[in-house]
Amino acid sequence: MRATGPGYCAAMPVQPLAPTPDALARAAETLRSGGLVAFPTETVYGLGADATDDRAVAKIFAAKGRPHFNPLIAHVPDADAAARLVRFDARAERLAARFWPGPLTMVLPRRDDCPVSLLAGAGLSTLAVRVPAHPLALDLLRAAGRPVAAPSANRSGRVSPTTAQHVEADLGDRIDMILDGGACVVGVESTVLDLSGPQARVLRQGGVAQETLEEVLGPLASGGAPGVITAPGMLESHYAPDLPLRLNATAARNNEALLAFGPEEPEGFVETLNLSSSGNLAEAAANVFSYLRRLDRIGLDGIAVMTIPERGLGRAINDRLRRAAAPRGQARSVA
Repeated sequence: MRATGPGYCAAMPVQPLAPTPDALARAAETLRSGGLVAFPTETVYGLGADATDDRAVAKIFAAKGRPHFNPLIAHVPDADAAARLVRFDARAERLAARFWPGPLTMVLPRRDDCPVSLLAGAGLSTLAVRVPAHPLALDLLRAAGRPVAAPSANRSGRVSPTTAQHVEADLGDRIDMILDGGACVVGVESTVLDLSGPQARVLRQGGVAQETLEEVLGPLASGGAPGVITAPGMLESHYAPDLPLRLNATAARNNEALLAFGPEEPEGFVETLNLSSSGNLAEAAANVFSYLRRLDRIGLDGIAVMTIPERGLGRAINDRLRRAAAPRGQARSVA
């Protein structure tokens, strides 16, 4: 088994494997043995470890350079498996029936006999759980036979991976396996909804739009307690490329690339990639992390981003872009 963490000696980098029955069985055994396996979900690629194994969970933090106060999501194959880890209420049952499998994570109170490592939940009395909507992810979870803790498969604070090749570039020398399931269709992480209190709160915008959730629950609050990290993706600076990011750009500055949106692209940029020339937010969400990676290269001074509408999946895209553009001190000091 490949060693990971501070002081480990990197072995030959792993390469993505096609999801054959043999590779799937090997990946499940790797998880059961305490190893790290990157695998696709409909949102982004996840870096999986046995969520019930403290040492395996610790390897995730070491491989990513992730701060230990940042909790992880426990991935399970169905709602029944989630209900063995956390206490469901009527709201959670309605949401699971409508959105699982899918890009919705629910934060709920841990059961007293919950087997998930306290490290995975950052020592909190709550746990984030999700049923992913990707056939390969579900096959892996069933084969592993245990909850799998799986943040995005990239180094902490960096742009999230939407292909197996992104994972290979970021973590190929730090993990045991990469299952290649092709490009992720949603492209931004799951929405995180806190149901641990009487008022449901959106802690992270994501693949299920807030408006859609409000069709089930009514008006939702946003954000957690100031300074308290209760779910993944809440660090002020996160999802960041190496180049500085400039938001709401309408004109070019010297030696910038442009991340465009919509049919009208301002001129004068060194290179332009359009998230969706037709203004389709679902297409833009699927492209945002991949295009940020393509523009993030030596020789440019920065990346400018056009305005994205603050509705539907645009909320999730803008959340990621604001965090990517935030001051780097916090994310870089812990990554």
